[in-house]
Amino acid sequence: MAHIFHKGEQEAQTRWETSQLWDKSRKEQLLWNSIPPEIHSKLNNAPFFFLATSDDKGNCDCSFKGGGPGLIIIIDDNHFAFQDYDGNGAFMSLGNILLNPNVGCLFIDFSNGERLRINGKAKIVEQGKMMKNFPNAKRIIVVNVELVVPNCSQHIPLLEPVAS
Repeated sequence: MAHIFHKGEQEAQTRWETSQLWDKSRKEQLLWNSIPPEIHSKLNNAPFFFLATSDDKGNCDCSFKGGGPGLIIIIDDNHFAFQDYDGNGAFMSLGNILLNPNVGCLFIDFSNGERLRINGKAKIVEQGKMMKNFPNAKRIIVVNVELVVPNCSQHIPLLEPVAS
């Protein structure tokens, strides 16, 4: 990774005295630039995630993306895709992606508290061989992974699924 933390993150770490926590070993352990193979099945089975986007002026939006296991397809260690399900037709996330491809994805497993953040650049795909992975999709989003951050389970409530 060419740069790990941007200027603002570095400033916050200095201000709140956590810079010393981020030695080379910890960075290598907790900050990845691809999706490790041992995580592929967890993502492929994720029933939902949260997608953060922003427009070209930095106005943010965060959306719940659900669909059950199979929502995500891992293409390779550096790319994953998911189907866009029609919602209310506002296309807030997709509209933002059209203006600014930067996205943040948050996966949480409430059964054990595990969470994973994936940041990258997204593109909207409406035709081509990638569409075969999602037979009924009108469009899919492909994310080029730039940063993968596993987080601790602290402060994540443990919840049990309820049949709907």
